[in-house]
Amino acid sequence: MNKKEYLPVLAGIVVAVVFGFSFMFTKEALGVVAPFHLLGLRFMVATTVLTILKLLGLIKINFKGKRLQVLLVLSLFQPVSYFIFETLGVKMTSSSQAGMMIALIPVVVAILGTIFLKEKPGKIQSVFIGLSVVGVVFIAIMTGNVDIGSSLAGIFVLLGAVISAGVFNILSRQSSLRFTPVEITFVMMWVGVVTFNTIAITQHLITGEITQYFSPLADPTVLTAILYLGILSSVIAFFMVNFMLSKIEASKSAVFSNLTTVVSIVAGVFIRNEPFYWFHVIGGMMILAGVWGTNYYGHKRASALIKEKYETLQS
Repeated sequence: MNKKEYLPVLAGIVVAVVFGFSFMFTKEALGVVAPFHLLGLRFMVATTVLTILKLLGLIKINFKGKRLQVLLVLSLFQPVSYFIFETLGVKMTSSSQAGMMIALIPVVVAILGTIFLKEKPGKIQSVFIGLSVVGVVFIAIMTGNVDIGSSLAGIFVLLGAVISAGVFNILSRQSSLRFTPVEITFVMMWVGVVTFNTIAITQHLITGEITQYFSPLADPTVLTAILYLGILSSVIAFFMVNFMLSKIEASKSAVFSNLTTVVSIVAGVFIRNEPFYWFHVIGGMMILAGVWGTNYYGHKRASALIKEKYETLQS
């Protein structure tokens, strides 16, 4: 494996680990600060860091002659809709459950590819897509029967995050043809800071607590979470995501969400002592097996089609 091949893989591993722990930090901070307030402060830190890097000349950004509308549409899905669904979903469930749901992203990418890119999955691939869906439904049904401090509604909210991430994967892959990874990340962070701070400030004005907007930063738990989420999870991780998507196919890059799932479960169960039941194991195995099959047989089918086209051209 040469440098061009292993750098996107390394970026994917770093992203998976950072995102895996992000659910835990989000859950911890949500115990102190409201969802949109947390998102506003998170993206405020992210844009501050990016702007400083730009002013110091450490990153190069040039939008001259480029259609920013493309990135604005992309940003509606990630970070706006994704983080609304993810943050509310984590608040309603647990960090380990959120990680299991995020594992569905590769499946959603495959489904969206069928709808919008006319990339119809093979029969075996369709079976594995169905297996992942059954795994989610199984966890959802069992969650509704057990009092574990989460809700069935939270799982469906997390599905909104998964769909948003799937759309983002496809749009970012297309945007990488016109923009650099850092340019995509820069616009995403600014859309996030404007959107979420507008909502959070409005909420504080309504309740008459605007003077206390930055008071949560005095809490070590909130400050640690915001620095982690704002710098590592937003700036560094998203830069690596967009770099990875500029080098490899969206379906391949989505596989790293499997590692995110493992990290989030380990962090939730062993660090936050979140409950983990037998149906989580069974449902999680079904989801991961479905994700593996979706990608494995998707790659095999793609290789077969390429080989078939090549042989046709040679004949």
